[in-house]
Amino acid sequence: MNSNLKILIVRTDRIGDVVLSLPLAQLIKQNYSNSKVSYFLRKYTSSLLDGNPFIDEVIIAEETSGQINFLSNLQKIKSKSFDACIVVNPTLKIALMMFLAGIKKRIGTGYRWYSVLFNEKVFEHRKYGEKHELEYNLNLLKQIEINVKGFPDKIDFQLSVDEKSDGRINEILTSNGFTKENKLAIIHPGSGGSSVDLPTEKLIDLTRRINELNNVKIVITGSKNEIELCKKFDVGSSIINLAGSLDVSLLKALIKNADIFISNSQLPSPSATHVAR
Repeated sequence: MNSNLKILIVRTDRIGDVVLSLPLAQLIKQNYSNSKVSYFLRKYTSSLLDGNPFIDEVIIAEETSGQINFLSNLQKIKSKSFDACIVVNPTLKIALMMFLAGIKKRIGTGYRWYSVLFNEKVFEHRKYGEKHELEYNLNLLKQIEINVKGFPDKIDFQLSVDEKSDGRINEILTSNGFTKENKLAIIHPGSGGSSVDLPTEKLIDLTRRINELNNVKIVITGSKNEIELCKKFDVGSSIINLAGSLDVSLLKALIKNADIFISNSQLPSPSATHVAR
């Protein structure tokens, strides 16, 4: 296969989903060193790609009221003349966009009614959860002749944190009584409906138990839509509720400093232990 491929990775959903697709870029570059790897994603997740050495171009989806614009994004993608696209999270709109953009090799699931728009189909049912989400993502690369076997067990997601965000998070933590003697636990109770959540009361009970430990500060994180949910976790003196106040850059910086990260939906961190569901 031509080593000068122009490849587009499409992942227009949530933070954790984008993170779990990032190793695709590394494997493409390792197998096709002269390739150009571009990403098509939403603006609010775009900072996840900052400093990633395997991604050459970031294409931010144009949106109106939270909905991806069809024609403007189609024109943008068509102008790039991609050789292949890997649609990690398929929707009819995205699949049709890739088809009309004239991309020759369109990789996506074979199990949707609109899968006819993909000419390189992968037949795996993610809904059964028989594999980790990352494994499903990596298996898409088989359609461009990349063997994913032997990929490192310890995966670097290339999540860099800028000094400004790191400094700002340290200011926020310090102003809330966090000291160097404290351990930092993050609890992220929401998932945006992307997974089956642990019942709220059980996660609140876990939060109470952690609150009883010595020298631990617990930071509650969530989106603006999850503020009311996160208020339910204000169950002790060790709680710092930052729901709705952090953008992705600050969230990355916070997770970098954490000793443990607990969430309902998978959101891997650069350094913290992750406990999922």
